[in-house]
Amino acid sequence: MTRYVPPINIPSDLPVRRIFAYGLDEYPALFKALGQPKFRAKQLAEWLYANPVGSYEEMTNFSEDLRAKLALVAPLQRANVVECQTSTDGTRKYLIEFDDGEIVEAVGLPTKDRLTVCLSSQAGCAFGCTFCATGRAGFRRNLLPGEIAEQVRLVEQDFGRRVSNVVVMGQGEPFANYDAVLSGLRILNSEQGLNIGARHITVSTSGLVEGIDRFAQEPEQFTLAVSLHSAIQGTRDALMPGLATQTLDKLFLALDNYYLESGRRPSLEFALIDGPQTEDKEVSEIVRFAKRLGAHVNLIPINPITNGEAKPPSRARITQIARAFEEAHVTATVRMERGGDIAAACGQLANTYRKA
Repeated sequence: MTRYVPPINIPSDLPVRRIFAYGLDEYPALFKALGQPKFRAKQLAEWLYANPVGSYEEMTNFSEDLRAKLALVAPLQRANVVECQTSTDGTRKYLIEFDDGEIVEAVGLPTKDRLTVCLSSQAGCAFGCTFCATGRAGFRRNLLPGEIAEQVRLVEQDFGRRVSNVVVMGQGEPFANYDAVLSGLRILNSEQGLNIGARHITVSTSGLVEGIDRFAQEPEQFTLAVSLHSAIQGTRDALMPGLATQTLDKLFLALDNYYLESGRRPSLEFALIDGPQTEDKEVSEIVRFAKRLGAHVNLIPINPITNGEAKPPSRARITQIARAFEEAHVTATVRMERGGDIAAACGQLANTYRKA
């Protein structure tokens, strides 16, 4: 005897969207449209992120009818790791593929007490910074909130330990994909998500003023880093041509306002490139810019990229630059880059497969 299967009734005005396109705050409306109580939203978040499963069929506290409806209106297909490379220093670089075939890179950086994930916010980047492999590859698309969170979940799963810190410093400009990035960060921060403290999540922007202004108004204690790289307009425009409309005067005012509004000081990033960009005048201007803001500065010796001409200054020159900040009473740290042997360091992420 054939089993009767009732028809699946779905509101005709409910659009089909991948579940990873939804932020946590959108789950209640989805379940309301499906005639379900509000508490289902919390259950869904837990199944997707806190206790992740691979399909709706595994969500055992949902009825068969609800699982069928969700599969139709909010398809669920997990991201997967295409390739993982391990550096001699323990860093792991992941090529992560989403359901449409798009691939981005994420990096896991372990230490004894913490596991940090450097994740991507876009597939590619439109800003074309001359020293960055991602910028040279061009922009393909924005990532969805769930795709941002999926990168952290996959790294956590591979290491078999909790992720303690997240830096949005991978491929893409986070504030060019603002809404999705904030939704993704809230998944990472939520108890029903990855439950990572907001102060342990840092967003690094190349300096989009509108995004900084919006970020200053967010209620969470997320932290902000800004890729400055030069405090002389002509030099910065040459290094970061896509940011030419975001002038240093506008950027300074936005960062000053960010501190006034949020009570949190941003950090600045200064990529050290051998040549005019690290001459005394350039260093002095960044020192002055940082001191006016009371900002910490990360000094980042440039990492080599394929077909790139930029190289870091000598160790002696890096020491001199660090001393200039110290003498001006501006806190600065020379960042020890990790994963350079597998092209996993800052500026090197370009979806490169390991050659056999």
